[in-house]
Amino acid sequence: MKRLIRIFTNGLVRENPLLMLMIGLCSSLAVTTAVANGIGMGLSMTFVLLMSELVISAFKRLIPESVRIPVFIIVIAAFTTVIDYMLKAYFPDLSKAMGVFIPLIVVNCIIMGRVESFASKQSLVSVIPDALGMGLGYTWVLTGISIIREILGSGTLLGFPVLPEGFQPILFFVMPPGGFFVFSLFISLNLFIKARLKPQETETLEEEHA
Repeated sequence: MKRLIRIFTNGLVRENPLLMLMIGLCSSLAVTTAVANGIGMGLSMTFVLLMSELVISAFKRLIPESVRIPVFIIVIAAFTTVIDYMLKAYFPDLSKAMGVFIPLIVVNCIIMGRVESFASKQSLVSVIPDALGMGLGYTWVLTGISIIREILGSGTLLGFPVLPEGFQPILFFVMPPGGFFVFSLFISLNLFIKARLKPQETETLEEEHA
């Protein structure tokens, strides 16, 4: 159980795909001008990652080594198509706002990286906390960045005004430089949290080996 918990928490902080591994940044910075976009993108990515890891892990022994990458891409593309059509059917405004970045999940480095390095080598029991940890780690970063950028850049939260009258939105935060600035703040926060967790990790490892 401790191992599964560690796998799950790795994606949240220690191996956060955005803040530590620095992968999947293009779509992350592009969609985080609004909170709804950040949440939608994060949950869509989590769904595709979870389903892809489950399928790859379940059938890993049947996939020939020579064609594993094409097979991985086909599996990821299938679930990306599912989530793309679901958003178009039930959340058309959100789908339109995120545009091409939903279909581009199929080539997102986060999913391909986890499928190749983890799901293709681990059991079904292990891939579930890994996919959820990585997906939720991705989601909380997108949501956090989106909250700051939307409030300061537009004066709204989920489209509703939240700042006093007379407040002038700071357009810098809805532009690419603002995205990079807020992202750098989250990297600093994550490094601080990781540094605080390190002593606890050392104590846990010592107890396990005692």
